Amino acid sequence: MTSTHPLRVLSLALLAAFGVESARAQDSGYPYLGLSVGQSRAKIDQERITAGLLGAGLATSSMSKDESDKSYKLFGGYQFTPNFALEAGYFKLGQFGFVSTTVPPGSLSGQIKLHGVNLDLVGSFPLTDRLSAIGRLGAQRAKATDRFIGTGAVGVLNPNPTKTETNGKLGLGLQYAITPSFLMRAEVEHYRVNDAVGNRGGVNVVSVSLVIPFGRAPAAAPRVAYSPPVAAPAPMPAPAPAPAPPPVVAYTAPAPVAPPAPVPPPPERRRVSFSTDSLFAFDRSEVRPEGLAALDKFANELRGTEFVNVSVRGHTDRLGATDYNQRLSVRRAEAVKSHLLRAAGIDPNKLSVNGLGESEPTGRTGDCKGSRPTPALIACLQPDRRVEVEVTGTR
Repeated sequence: MTSTHPLRVLSLALLAAFGVESARAQDSGYPYLGLSVGQSRAKIDQERITAGLLGAGLATSSMSKDESDKSYKLFGGYQFTPNFALEAGYFKLGQFGFVSTTVPPGSLSGQIKLHGVNLDLVGSFPLTDRLSAIGRLGAQRAKATDRFIGTGAVGVLNPNPTKTETNGKLGLGLQYAITPSFLMRAEVEHYRVNDAVGNRGGVNVVSVSLVIPFGRAPAAAPRVAYSPPVAAPAPMPAPAPAPAPPPVVAYTAPAPVAPPAPVPPPPERRRVSFSTDSLFAFDRSEVRPEGLAALDKFANELRGTEFVNVSVRGHTDRLGATDYNQRLSVRRAEAVKSHLLRAAGIDPNKLSVNGLGESEPTGRTGDCKGSRPTPALIACLQPDRRVEVEVTGTR
């Protein structure tokens, strides 16, 4: 049995997945279980079998081969960060075999069954909010159980050899989140194996898997908190016109005095706070479709405003490293700024951005105890994760 179709790009894919910065602010790990069903394929080493028979004084006249079968895998793992998981499983790669007809008359038939356990490092690289590329690198301990039967001129010294050996494995695929609690994978994996009689080769598996996470926090529903606009004070009354001068002998009527123009009202100021869970996927700075809809609604309300100043400030909760939270708050504020520039027609010179990280909590999360990012603590600290937009202008 020899390897077919080597997976040449797997190492590069794994480097790309593990090179992504691990998510450290606002998420917690979770365990998961999964079931995989697929098609396995090996290559029977016809040249070696023919050479072995020839060494025993037997010529091969024909050979039939069975090189594919169904494969199954039951696995479980722990997702430590959005980009890294550790996974263990039990697999059955199926059964493969051959029948060789010889001269002098006789036949040799052989079968191999493969099953074992594996331990893999699994890296994820997000492509969209739901779709991710995944790569795996791991070790597997497989047991090969062989069965040989000889007839006629063919004799078999050891009809049932077995071999258990630890080798490596690689994998590459895609994962799609149908819901936060139901994932689907499509993968190609390569298992390096030993067939119990000294032949080293590999088995390739193409599979589909169903994955069930446990305790994974769902994305928050879009929620926007509006603060009422600050009412402008009433304009000051115009001063009374000056009294006419007393009559004189040579009277000249004074020119009419125009009343002073009314004092324009001060610019209206409005502040809006957007929950970041409604705008962004967890630990991401790309605005989701639900967030775009909320920003578009806000932009429509601003149409016709003569802007004096627009300020966008990003905030995070206290979970994770302070410097990472600071950078995340800036990226999210910049994303909101970019969309408002397009949707509301704001002059870029009048729009400022500031990322405040975890430095200004809302004060409504004082009862949120602990530092370990459990789902309950993440939900409790939700008010602190926000983007505030303050608009000053007149209509």
